[in-house]
Amino acid sequence: MRVGIMTDSLRLPVRDAIRRARELGAEGLQMYAVDGEMSPENLSSTARRDLVDFIRSEGLAVAAICGDLGGHGFAVARDNPGKIDRSKRIMDLAKDLGTDVVTTHIGVVPEDENDPTYAILHDACTKLGEFGDSMDATFAIETGPEPAARLGGFIRSLPCNGVRVNFDPANLVMVIGEDPVEAVHAVGDLIVHTHAKDGVMLKKTDPATIYRAFAEGGIEDFRLEEYFRELPLGEGAVKFDEYLAALGDVGYDGFLTIEREVGENPDADIGLAVEFLHEAIARLK
Repeated sequence: MRVGIMTDSLRLPVRDAIRRARELGAEGLQMYAVDGEMSPENLSSTARRDLVDFIRSEGLAVAAICGDLGGHGFAVARDNPGKIDRSKRIMDLAKDLGTDVVTTHIGVVPEDENDPTYAILHDACTKLGEFGDSMDATFAIETGPEPAARLGGFIRSLPCNGVRVNFDPANLVMVIGEDPVEAVHAVGDLIVHTHAKDGVMLKKTDPATIYRAFAEGGIEDFRLEEYFRELPLGEGAVKFDEYLAALGDVGYDGFLTIEREVGENPDADIGLAVEFLHEAIARLK
């Protein structure tokens, strides 16, 4: 396993973030590519080649691209034609930058397969997955809104291989209170990328309520900070030694990409996280 950094977590311009990721000891990068300077329409073919050359000159690889389009993911049928087309353009960009993985949130997979939202998500993911198959690449759904077994069953029901899992252990701990070790075994070889993040649940609630708050910019009298807290690696409820061992058990040997979404000094937190992960990986050997 190798250590990556989500460049946006460093809160720097793209090339400065890439250089800083190398200085902090990372081996790979994940970059957000929905808007701004990294969006597909803002990167010509020449700019893409130049960026790849720069990343390689720093001794780094692109672990994944983040193509999360926000809102309700793909749960609203009328929005999906445009979102699917944009996701395909992001996949084109990912391939040009040397990675086969685009991570995204799709919304909450319902428990009841007869729920109309289930069919909407299934149709959208089939279209994304078939495009991924044509590109020899994957759209990786991030864990968190539903139990891992439900997500795994949903993905395995698709008539394609181009949809897989971006495993975020902290999301599971913070939002639904699921043990990441058990969750890893539930999705197994569907995992193609991971986020290294930690946190704790403060108050249990319906995960759909939390993700609706993200999608709609907050709900009146609903304060996310009352329900969970993201913490530096090793300070939350994710038992990293057991978690990394579980990843090894299912054959995952890819990137552990540090994502730090809060905190006043993300650079310091990320630097400590790199050291933490290198030490944890060394203990596995």
